[in-house]
Amino acid sequence: MPSKQPVAIVFDTFGSVVDWRSSLIADLSGYAASRGVTADWAALVDAWRAAYHPSMDRVRKGELPWTRLDDLHRASLNRLVSDFGIQGLSEDDLVHINLGWHRLHPWPDALPGLTRLKSRFIIGPLSNGNVSLLLNMAKFAGIPWDMIFGSDLFGHFKPDPETYLGVARLLDLRPDQVMMAAAHNSDLAAARSCGLLTAFFPRPAEYGPHQKRDYAADQDWDIVATDIQDMASKLGV
Repeated sequence: MPSKQPVAIVFDTFGSVVDWRSSLIADLSGYAASRGVTADWAALVDAWRAAYHPSMDRVRKGELPWTRLDDLHRASLNRLVSDFGIQGLSEDDLVHINLGWHRLHPWPDALPGLTRLKSRFIIGPLSNGNVSLLLNMAKFAGIPWDMIFGSDLFGHFKPDPETYLGVARLLDLRPDQVMMAAAHNSDLAAARSCGLLTAFFPRPAEYGPHQKRDYAADQDWDIVATDIQDMASKLGV
């Protein structure tokens, strides 16, 4: 058990709480089959995720005004559909596909682990997703958040300090009363630099065969666990 106990724990969501890759590949493949549209959906999903950080960086650098992640995802999707030469998708189809990010399934340990943590701590996502995306995802997947910390609350994406410190401000807590939990070492490094407590658990299957990092903790985070269930045990829940 760490020497300091948090009051609130916020979680990275894409990859840490939900399995975005398998969820999207299954969702898009099934939907496209029902529409008679064929494509390499696994490759498209990987390319779509690869566009995630570059699109946010354009906002961060001022090349784009503040833009919700839903809208960044849609712009990337439009480009990729063209690049992949996918034919036969209507505007309604594209809207449905883009909302696939709202229909992601949790990792098996996530719901029981979060339910245990919720019994003692305030829990919520601290994600680059917008509030409506994260709320819809929680309703779809049954994620028991107490609060939704979407990037549009702050007008910033992680790893900007305004996101981590914004959680403490909104909850009227000191930064060291908030714990950031994630499967990504870089996210935790940014949170620690803002004074937050940190918890790491790996998701070695997040990127499927393309995983290249985050197999293990690369710093002495306050908690290093195998998954969210183990994290709850390490916090004495």
